[in-house]
Formats: sequence, C-alpha cells, structure tokens
Amino acid sequence: MTLLRLFLLTLTALSFSISAQTTDPFKRGYEIAKESERRDDGWQNFSADLAMILKNKQGEKSVRKIKSKTLEVKGDGDKSLLLFQTPRDVKDTTFLTHSHKTRDDQWLYLPALKRVKRISSSSKGGSFMGSEFSYEDMSSPELEKYTYKYIRDDKYKGRPVFVIERLPKDKRSLYSKNLMWIDQKQYIPWKIQYYNRRGTHLKTLIYRKYKRYLKKFWRPGEMYMANLRTGKTTILAWKNYKFRTIIRKNDFNPRSLAKR
Repeated sequence: MTLLRLFLLTLTALSFSISAQTTDPFKRGYEIAKESERRDDGWQNFSADLAMILKNKQGEKSVRKIKSKTLEVKGDGDKSLLLFQTPRDVKDTTFLTHSHKTRDDQWLYLPALKRVKRISSSSKGGSFMGSEFSYEDMSSPELEKYTYKYIRDDKYKGRPVFVIERLPKDKRSLYSKNLMWIDQKQYIPWKIQYYNRRGTHLKTLIYRKYKRYLKKFWRPGEMYMANLRTGKTTILAWKNYKFRTIIRKNDFNPRSLAKR
C-alpha cells in the first residue's frame, strides 16, 4: 500500500468519524447507512443453498429447498435468482429480482402455468411464496431507496449498536418505516422492525449466525422473520456460500426463466 493511499484511507475514516458525531440526526443516520453499504461493496457474486422454513401459529412446519445466485452490479442494485427445488408443488419455480437505485423489477416463473409473471409495483407488499417475507423484502436495500434518521446508541445482546430509522421513499411501499439495529463495529444489521402504513409494528427480522467471507464480507446463517399480526414465522437458513464463482449473466435474463 502506498503512503498516499494510506493517507487517503486514514482521511476517509477520520471524515466518517467526524461526520458520525454530527448533531443532525438525519445526516448521522445517512452516514451510518452509507458506511454499511460501503463495507459490503466488491464481493462480485455469490451462490448459496437456502432453506425456507415456514411455521404457522400452531407450530406446523413446512420446508422448501432453494438454490440462490446473486450478482453485484456496479453503479446499480444487485440481481438475484432463486430456484425452488423441493417440495414437488413448488419445484422449478424461479424468482428473479433486478434491484435498482430507486426501484425494482421482479419476475416469477410458474412451471404449472409455464409462464413468466412480472410482479407489479402494487403487488410487492404481498407474501413471497406464502412466507412472512414480502416481495419488497426480497430486493436489495439500496441506499437511495430510503431516507434515514439516527435515533440512539444502544446494545443488542451485549454488542454496541446504532438504532436508526429508515423511511421508504416509494409511496407504494408496504411500510411507513423500519427501525434498524446496526453493529457499531462491523456495520451489519442485527434486527429490523417493520411498521405498516398505519404506523403499527407489523414484523421483526432477526439476523443470526453471521460468518465473514473473503476476510471482509459478513453474511448471516439465518434470517428469522416473525409476523406479529398472524403469529407466523419464516426462517431463511443459508449455507454453502461461495463467492466469486462462475455465474452466467444470462441466468439473470427474464427471458431465460422458462428455459431451465
């Protein structure tokens, strides 16, 4: 590392530290969210195995196995592909998301109908495949999609965290706001509370079992979503993360979904 680059990195870190202490809660909230996004930049792509575990209020459980691929797009949002493998009634169902800075494009291939369905903006608050995650939750949370406000410093299971408020700019969003608990050291989220358009606490998302990959990028082993209104829960259990693998860009083409 050159002395010039070391100086610039030190200056950047110092600038962030100073700006983070601003008394303006909106500026400070934005800087925290921006730093979180900056630290997760440059992973290029990854694949993973995913289990979606659905549980109703009575404790009855169903499990879906999924193959996942995600592609980082410079200057834009990520592209993600989910291919359902089991059980039989959802096998070969494929879900594609093109996230952008201020909007998302999503498609769902339904093998029983042999057609690709585009998810409309008005439908993105709906349940994704019967889970407690909405279609909106399945897109990448690009910085430009929200406004931010620092609320307070706090602790989450003994770890120092920032609590910030995130407000969707999209007036068609399912949510009025999110409250986020972000690790003060690693800038990763531990918990998100989702509030509906009436301001009622609707759902809580908990991140568990983080591991670091490529000595830099943190990914959860589990994402636990609890719906306070219905009593239902969904766990997304991730394993076999593989970064910077060979992933075909054509896999993320909507016209390729029906050809698998």
